[in-house]
Amino acid sequence: MVAIIEQRYAPAAYKARGVASFAVVLATTSALSHRYDLIETPPFLWLIALCGLLGVMGLILAISGFTQMWKHGWHGLGAATLGLFLSVLVLVPYGVSLFNIIKNPQLVDISTDLQNPPEFQAAIRLRADGANAVEPIDETRAEVIAKSYPDITGRRYEFARESVEDVLDTLLADRGWAVTSRRGDTSTTTIEAVAKSYLLGFDSDVVIRIEDQDNATFVDMRSASRYGRHDMGENAARIRRFLNELDMRLQELTEI
Repeated sequence: MVAIIEQRYAPAAYKARGVASFAVVLATTSALSHRYDLIETPPFLWLIALCGLLGVMGLILAISGFTQMWKHGWHGLGAATLGLFLSVLVLVPYGVSLFNIIKNPQLVDISTDLQNPPEFQAAIRLRADGANAVEPIDETRAEVIAKSYPDITGRRYEFARESVEDVLDTLLADRGWAVTSRRGDTSTTTIEAVAKSYLLGFDSDVVIRIEDQDNATFVDMRSASRYGRHDMGENAARIRRFLNELDMRLQELTEI
């Protein structure tokens, strides 16, 4: 008779691989769908929570698989390793988000001018039920913004307002921000637009005020997240990047 040796496989290892693989597919599909406006933000937030839960489950199952192999000598090292890798891959963005939550203050609305912030009008009409309300920046929040982001300030340019507006329009178009409102008078122009976060496409409303003062042009900017209780520093970073780019483009005009 020929002896048949039955190989036993760690069941948790293969479950980990299956759960983690599904989590990766779901996370990727959900992120791309939201980035390209195929699903709205509220259901996407539920999908994010589900992906995180699946990532944790995959991680626990992978560890259980390693434990089963260690104790019983069962097979499944490749499946457990892949499950562990994919679970960690899914959970990395959550770790980065947690770091940014700890690092930055709990704010969703940032402005360069804290005494007289540029006003949203179109954003109030565009925000759906469940989105953050557009509210004035009170004194308490203004103090937190000033302390946390002292470099987020308005700009003064020795250019005519029309020239600054032209550069601003080009910069908005280059970044793909959809302009929702443009209003003004003889001395001030206010532009509202919708900006998306780079990876997941979360919408934020942006308002830029360009005004003539003392033979110069002043630019102030405000950015507010539509969803969430914490912007994880995204609004301040958006203002910083935009105004720095505006500085460089206007500097180039002086070199021509």
